[in-house]
Amino acid sequence: MYLFKYIKLTLNFEPCRLYTVDCQLSTIMFKIDPDIRRANTLPGTFYNDPAVLERVREQLFARSWQMITGAEDQVKLPLEALPFRYMEAFIDEPLLLLKDAKGSLNCLSNVCTHRGKIIVENPGKLERGLVCGYHGRRFQLDGSFMSMPETQGMENFPCADDNLTRLPVKQWRQFVFTSLDPVIPFENWVEGLERKVGFLPVQDFRFDASRSRDYLVHANWALYCDNYLEGFHIPFVHKALAQSLDWGSYRTEPDAWGNCQVGVGKGGDVVFDLPKNHEDHGQMIAAYYFWLFPNIMFNFYPWGLSLNIVRPLQVGLTKVSFRAYVWDEKQLGTGAGGDIDLVEREDEAVVEQVQLGTRSRFYKHGRFSPQQEKGVHQFHTIVSKLMQTD
Repeated sequence: MYLFKYIKLTLNFEPCRLYTVDCQLSTIMFKIDPDIRRANTLPGTFYNDPAVLERVREQLFARSWQMITGAEDQVKLPLEALPFRYMEAFIDEPLLLLKDAKGSLNCLSNVCTHRGKIIVENPGKLERGLVCGYHGRRFQLDGSFMSMPETQGMENFPCADDNLTRLPVKQWRQFVFTSLDPVIPFENWVEGLERKVGFLPVQDFRFDASRSRDYLVHANWALYCDNYLEGFHIPFVHKALAQSLDWGSYRTEPDAWGNCQVGVGKGGDVVFDLPKNHEDHGQMIAAYYFWLFPNIMFNFYPWGLSLNIVRPLQVGLTKVSFRAYVWDEKQLGTGAGGDIDLVEREDEAVVEQVQLGTRSRFYKHGRFSPQQEKGVHQFHTIVSKLMQTD
């Protein structure tokens, strides 16, 4: 394990001793053995050290795809714009999503290249175009500089630095995503979704604000993901949910940048009506649980979709946003997706206890169950690879 240059950190190298180390190496590395039978989990330090979270901010999240929440409702027509933060309270980068006159989506920096003022402060229609209210600098809707008053005598002007930075913007059904510096090909990132649930009219699912809420979890963001990525705990933590799922048939299917946990229902439960050409046709599928690296979960049930977005706030504090999209109201309250609020609160309670435990001087790291924790091993492996590269 290697740590930041010139930063003093307390590390738990042995079960019964704490060491304070001054390091002069430039990167944080947590190597995970690719063979799950031999691999150790990420150490307790990963979940508790502020220096690690700083590295995670740049090495993982700045290079990931993040959802622009509200885009499907607020940017429908040409010239409509939505100012937002890339990851509010964690990576507070001011960005702007808009539709140009032809209806194409653009994602731009929302910071004026003159003096740094926020250009668009509120969502709505760009009646006057893209104009900074500080000194009147104007931009085209693709971010290109157009004009500014009082520029006489300026040399080498305008140049490329006068344009607004343009970010990639991608869409899967009604959901819109962007990235500051994507390391993941978007099409590979969502390939599992399209393969498994492409038959559903996801674009027609209706957002239900009454069933959507935010939770504050007093635990590290990665512990929340660890917990999500295995069904191992379901019989022990989620007694009601366990009654709807066939534990012996529960499985995790990996993709390059995520995975799908397939929840097979028990006899008599509400399940999907899968088309004949579906790879799971003939099986009683009660739920599909998708995790897209590093922090987005799509949970599909016969009634619709529960979307989880996990955002770090501090080392031991995480915001989890639940957004519900209803397809078939008659199925609400039934089957594996019957009481997701209860499941969430049960998950909160257990990961908060794990957060306390990983701080122990007697905890070093854990091991993976080869059959039940393939998703957690995949997650830790991706983390270790990205944190070894600059």
